[in-house]
Amino acid sequence: MLRQIYQKEFLEVVSKHLRVLYPDANLDQLIKRLLLTTGRYGLHSQSSQKSGLEDTGIWSEKDVVLITYADSLLSEESSPIKQLRNFATQHLQEAISTVHLLPFFPYSSDDGFSVKDYRAVNPESGTWNDITLLGSNFKLMFDWVLNHVSAESQWFKYYTNSIAPYSHFFVEESKDTDLSMVTRPRTSPLLTKVETRNGTKYVWTTFSADQVDLNFANPDVFFEMLDILLFYISMGAQIIRLDAVAFLWKEIGTSCMHHENTHEFIKLIRCILNQVSPSSILLTETNVPHEENISYFGNGDEAHMVYQFSLPPLVLHGLLKEDASHLTKWASNLPELPENCTFFNFTSSHDGIGMRPLQGILSEDEIAFLVDKIKEKNGEVSYRSLPDGSKSPYELNTTYFSALADEDKPYSEISSQRFLASQIVALSIKGIPGIYIHSLLASMNDLEGVKNSGIPRRINRKKLTQKELDRFLSDTTSAQRNIFLDYLNILKKRRNCAAFDPEATQDIIDLSHKVFCVKRSLIKDEKNISVLCLHSFSGQVEGLKLHESLEEGTYLDLLSDGVFTVDKRSFQLQPFQCLWLMKNF
Repeated sequence: MLRQIYQKEFLEVVSKHLRVLYPDANLDQLIKRLLLTTGRYGLHSQSSQKSGLEDTGIWSEKDVVLITYADSLLSEESSPIKQLRNFATQHLQEAISTVHLLPFFPYSSDDGFSVKDYRAVNPESGTWNDITLLGSNFKLMFDWVLNHVSAESQWFKYYTNSIAPYSHFFVEESKDTDLSMVTRPRTSPLLTKVETRNGTKYVWTTFSADQVDLNFANPDVFFEMLDILLFYISMGAQIIRLDAVAFLWKEIGTSCMHHENTHEFIKLIRCILNQVSPSSILLTETNVPHEENISYFGNGDEAHMVYQFSLPPLVLHGLLKEDASHLTKWASNLPELPENCTFFNFTSSHDGIGMRPLQGILSEDEIAFLVDKIKEKNGEVSYRSLPDGSKSPYELNTTYFSALADEDKPYSEISSQRFLASQIVALSIKGIPGIYIHSLLASMNDLEGVKNSGIPRRINRKKLTQKELDRFLSDTTSAQRNIFLDYLNILKKRRNCAAFDPEATQDIIDLSHKVFCVKRSLIKDEKNISVLCLHSFSGQVEGLKLHESLEEGTYLDLLSDGVFTVDKRSFQLQPFQCLWLMKNF
């Protein structure tokens, strides 16, 4: 009966992927398990025939994602998720469309990314009902933490006691195996010693001893994780973030990153979702050099979105150097994306600002400049181990506001303008913007959080109490509050302009090394809607010459709602000024 629900073409494609991943398994049994797993949630769709995205309108200029922990906002009167919903419904409904709830499951470390139970909500954050209520006001994005699980999870306890099927859920390796080719994101040991009923074992732990890597070469792991994915979709998740997916497949003698079977795995998941949940969006999280990162689009058959990981450090570097040339050159060389694919644009997240995505874009001296600047501003720098035993900067730990603020006057007018310019750049370019809650709130570095925890990433993970939030929102003299209100106003204006649709074209224009310029255009209802986005990276008044994309005449500046007139052979931008100019209005 189940086979009759699915199209023959779908089953043929799924079979091809399964044969590649599990060549020694019984294919008929794998197909049967797949049909039972997908059928369990009643998500199957008979109408999805191609990519699953045609005419579904799964994204538009209205899409803006708020990135936040479930417990970023605390209240004595309600659960953190309820408090988040109260804040978001009161202040953000016209500014954002989607809430990315970072891992809200019971966990043992890494602020949620060491999951103990994938199907439960951390009771300290709230309940599934709280999440459902949040989903009644906003679309939802969940993390699928699929590379590893907590060493305190029931799965790992079953493993150490040799209880099937969990006795083969994890990657074991001899302590004497040469693992020098394996790419490391951390300086911690790759293998961790554990005692089991069958004696001492060494298990693969890419990120920490508390985060034990799952063995996706075992089909039992695949089906367990697929069931979890479909459960999340059934609970309202539209966007699924594939956490640390680049490390998924292990093979000795390789780097164990971007393995061909990892790409095959994502293709299989994309194929399944195209059939059972066509409006679902896969977002891969691969904090790696740019060319490696965009490989996760595949040929339009892998991720729908990938993080624009080179953007945060490039914007930061440009504004601190007052030089947009590297950003302009990089953006000019962005490839045409496959159909129904786009970028996830952000400047900050719960993690630090990745340095690996700068490889091949900035020189070692320019990267060292960034590292030194962040240290000067009381930020932290995390490192990774290289095969030769040396260390390299892996990420900068700072709030984005602190990284751009003047040390002596962090909320000065010039600091505020510089910061807002950084955010407007990310809102202007092609893709869907993701905004971290501490960027939205223009938060400074939480030095006390780092000191108390010893964890560098806590610098931008401060939890705000209801009293702190109320004080912030009620202080009409606060420059921080004014940044927040200005940010919301900018988001509202962006969401009302079709030229910022992810499907709109993007043209990068090299006007000056002090200005980043991008033109966004979309034909809608037989009307060409175009916006010329100008972003000054200079702390001084900058004069610009006219360009074929900026003719003499009168423009509407969407950001200020004012008229901008170009009536001479040149015009000026104020320090860190940004303009969204429309000719026909």
